[in-house]
Amino acid sequence: MTAPGPAALLLQNEILQLILDASPLGKVVIGVLVAFSVLSWTIILSKLNTLRRARATNYKFLLSFRRAKKLEEMNTFAAQFRPAPLASVFEFGYQEVERQVNGRGQLHNIPALERVLSLGSSEELTRLEQHMSWLATTASATPFIGLLGTVWGIIDAFRGLGREGGASLRAVAPGIAEALIATAFGLLAAIPAVIAYNYFSHRIKEIGARMDDFGSEFINLAERSFGESS
Repeated sequence: MTAPGPAALLLQNEILQLILDASPLGKVVIGVLVAFSVLSWTIILSKLNTLRRARATNYKFLLSFRRAKKLEEMNTFAAQFRPAPLASVFEFGYQEVERQVNGRGQLHNIPALERVLSLGSSEELTRLEQHMSWLATTASATPFIGLLGTVWGIIDAFRGLGREGGASLRAVAPGIAEALIATAFGLLAAIPAVIAYNYFSHRIKEIGARMDDFGSEFINLAERSFGESS
C-alpha cells in the first residue's frame, strides 16, 4: 500500500486545521456527523454479512427441502441451516403441523397453517430489517445537520467581516471553507446510508418473496406427508 503523496497530506492537514479552527458549534456538528457515520458504517458492514449468510443458507436449505419426500425427513436436520430465514419459517410451520396431526392424525386446517407460515415470514423480515431505520434517519437527517453547521459558520464569518469593516475574497474564503466542511461531512454520512438502505431494502424484499414462495412449497409437502391419502 503506497503512502499518500505530498498533495494528499497537505489536503488532509488543511482539513484537519479547518476542523480544529471551527467554532464550538461547528465542532459539535462535525462530531455528531462523525458519530452518525461511524454507527451507519457499523450497521452497513453487519447487514452485509447478515444478508450474505441469509442468502447462502437459504439456498442450501431449499435444495435439501426439495429433496425431502416427507416433512419429518426435513425436520431432523432443519436446525443445521440456521440462520437461514427459510429454516425459521419451516420451524413455525412444522410446529403447527404437529399440533394438527397430533390432534386428528392428519392436516385439517390449511388456512391456520398458512397464517402461521405468514407469521414466521413476518418475524424473519422484522429481524432482517433491524437497524434499517437508523440508515434511513442518517440519510435524511445528516445533510440538514451539516447544512446547519454551514449556515451558522457563514453567519459567523460575515459577522467577523462586519466587525472588521471590510470585505475581500482573501478575508472571507477561510471562514466559508470552514463552514462548508460541515456540509461535506453531512454528505459523507448521508450518501453511503442512502445507497446501503436502497440496496438492503431490495435484498430483503427478495428474501421476503422467497419466503412467500416457500410457504406454498411447505404446504404441498405437508399435504403429501400428512394429508388424508398419506
